[in-house]
Amino acid sequence: MGLPLTVHASNKAVAAYVRSGDLRSALKVFNAMPRRNTVSWNSLLAGYSKKHGRLDEALRLFARIPCPDVVSYNTLLSCHLINADLRGARRLFDAMTLKDVASWNTMLSGFSRVRAMDEARQLFSAMPQKNHVSWNAIVSGFARAGDMDSAEEHFRRAPDKNDVVLWTAMISGYMDAGNIEKAQELFDAMPTRNLVSWNAMLAGYVKNNRAEDGLKHFRKMLVFPQVIPNPSTLSSALLGCSNLSALALGKQIHQLAHKLSLIHNSTVGTSLMSMYCKCGELDDACVLFDGIQTKDIVTWNAMISGCAQHGHGVKAIELFDAMKREGVEPNCITFVAVLTACNHAGLLELGIQYFESMKREYGVEPESDHYSCMVDLLCRAGSLGKAVDLILSMPFKPHPAVFGNLLGACRIHKSLEFAEFSAQRLVESEPQSARAYVQLANVYASMNKWGDVSRVRKSMKQNDIVKMPGYSWIEVRGIFHEFRSGDRIHPQLDLIHQKLSEMEKRMKAVGYVPDLSFDLHDVGEDQKELMLMRHSEKLAIAFGLISTLQGTRLRVFKNLRVCGDCHNAAKFLSLIEKRDIILRDTTRFHHFSNGNCSCGDYW
Repeated sequence: MGLPLTVHASNKAVAAYVRSGDLRSALKVFNAMPRRNTVSWNSLLAGYSKKHGRLDEALRLFARIPCPDVVSYNTLLSCHLINADLRGARRLFDAMTLKDVASWNTMLSGFSRVRAMDEARQLFSAMPQKNHVSWNAIVSGFARAGDMDSAEEHFRRAPDKNDVVLWTAMISGYMDAGNIEKAQELFDAMPTRNLVSWNAMLAGYVKNNRAEDGLKHFRKMLVFPQVIPNPSTLSSALLGCSNLSALALGKQIHQLAHKLSLIHNSTVGTSLMSMYCKCGELDDACVLFDGIQTKDIVTWNAMISGCAQHGHGVKAIELFDAMKREGVEPNCITFVAVLTACNHAGLLELGIQYFESMKREYGVEPESDHYSCMVDLLCRAGSLGKAVDLILSMPFKPHPAVFGNLLGACRIHKSLEFAEFSAQRLVESEPQSARAYVQLANVYASMNKWGDVSRVRKSMKQNDIVKMPGYSWIEVRGIFHEFRSGDRIHPQLDLIHQKLSEMEKRMKAVGYVPDLSFDLHDVGEDQKELMLMRHSEKLAIAFGLISTLQGTRLRVFKNLRVCGDCHNAAKFLSLIEKRDIILRDTTRFHHFSNGNCSCGDYW
């Protein structure tokens, strides 16, 4: 005999409310039911299992179930694991008189998720029966834990060689381990692929600093009409565009998001906004930000950080205040963005206030990045002594970036004592990095101490330290053109040099004077000027000027901090060429227009 309609209908209503996340309505219907069965109790219990922090209520509800079945036990087991109560889950599992394969899989997945792989291995071996979920859980767990040998062993033993989840777990594991070639080999050998497989490869390439390969993979994916990108796909592709400053492709993905009706998805919207920020289009990012209806902490952080990187410190602080008014609690990333904004805008006192209020008002413990921002802020303000005091007072070992910031400031403020202190600490932190040697040589060169420059270079050679080459690049009609200082290989080099000569004459005619302190060679002034005019930033700008229509905005990117002479030259070029020039280095964006820079020469 079937269930009475009222019980059956009520069960469906409770289940529907639980699926929608409306636990209050589910409970209201449940309490109003004149009769209940085990299905009724299980439906409501499932609501608690989906809500983090409701474990105590779930336990009380479970204790009231007249005749709990295996579904009841499995649901409570899931609730323990959702609340990160692994010990409680194991106690319940061991005490369960009713177990099915789902019970074993739930416990196995719990161990695998927290990388407790010794326990997972033991449980897997003891399982009376296994299905594809069991094999997926154990392989994913080993892959997530970075034990690819064990993952490979279980992958080979898995009975279903066509299980796309197994293959994808292995691909993600190898990508996480940085073994891109093995991941690609598995992807190529997959009997069938789905969207998750394609996404794993795309995200893996981008994560491993192979954004260009990732975007090639993305384009290849679009050839298959049955593979329809989702928010995760577009987010990874947009991150790749951000890393490469590939604005043209980023705009195409923006159009694709419209076509796929994903433009209002918060993940896609935030990724687009971040891409525009990192490609120099802050206005477009602001338009997207204003159009996002529900802004979470990630969205706010991206916009505040974007404004900070573009030198709009006051705007970033205004956004921070607006975020708090909206009831969104700042986190550690928020304060990195806010302190960066103060840093680039020279807001020393305000930066100190925010740093001191982090823990006191918001419970955010200052981390290495926050100290690094504060050291940089003090250094830019010329307070090198206070910066050193802050470094020495840190409650943990300072990050190498802290000494890098101090060392860079020593060149500007010509402080030899602090330069040698910070260089020594930087060498101790990064013994094989060229950064300390190069920056210390820059300090000596700025003081014309060429003997010391020679000594530093000799030390680099003796220790097999290789300097990272500086280069700049510019995107013209979807093609990236890369330049290094003194470039000799670009096919249009003769035209570029002609343009450089013209640029130099016109700049000098309106007051440009080369800053020879930015050339680190012990040669005559004429040779220094020639070398300065062959810096990678100027080569990229010259190429942009001869390759684009008059009035076109130029976007140049550099892998190191922009040279001070190139910064000065870009201001003159924006004036005489009547062009807006955007130059991004590792620190920030510089917007040059009509002879001025957005940084106000505070950088």
